[in-house]
Amino acid sequence: MPLDVDIGSRLRQVRTSVGLSQRELAKRAGITNSTVSLIEANKSNPSVGALKRLLDAVPIGLAEFFAIEPQTARSPFHRACDFLEIGKGGVSYRQVGGRRPEAQLQILDECYEPGADSGRIPLVHDGEEGGVIISGLLEVTVDEERCVLGPGDAYSFASSRPHRFRCVGDEPVRIISACTPPTF
Repeated sequence: MPLDVDIGSRLRQVRTSVGLSQRELAKRAGITNSTVSLIEANKSNPSVGALKRLLDAVPIGLAEFFAIEPQTARSPFHRACDFLEIGKGGVSYRQVGGRRPEAQLQILDECYEPGADSGRIPLVHDGEEGGVIISGLLEVTVDEERCVLGPGDAYSFASSRPHRFRCVGDEPVRIISACTPPTF
C-alpha cells in the first residue's frame, strides 16, 4: 500500500459515511473489532486482502477508496493560487476553497474573455446567486430583462429564473460571485 496514504482516516471516513460502527464493520468483514480500531488509529497497516474485506463490507472498491480526498480541517483562508479551476473555453470559474461537498455557499472568481458567454441556453437551477463586476463589461440577462454592467455594478436574483452572462466589451470581464447552494 502507498506509504503516504492515511489508510486509517480514510477507512474511518468511509465507515462513518455509511453509518457503520467499528464493531459492525468488523463483524461484516470477519475480523476483530480491535483490528479495525488499530487500523483506523494507524497503529496497524492492513494487508491488501484485509483492506479488501473491510471495503467489501461497506461496499466500496479499492480504486474508489484510494481516490477519496481525506477530510481535513479546512483553513478559513484561501490563497488565489489554490483556487480550483472549474471553467472551460473562454470562461474561467475559479472556485474558492477547492472541492467541498458539504459547502452551502460557492464563491467564484470568474473571468469571461471578450465574446465569451455562459451558453446559448439560459441557466436555471435552485437557489440564489449574485456577483460584483470588478472589471470589463458584462451583459446579464434574467428572464427577458437584459442589462450591461460595469465595474462596481452588481447583480442578485433567484437562480430559478432563466439567466445568461456574456462579455460584451473588448477586454475580459472579471466578476466575484456567490451562489447558494453550489451549482458546480
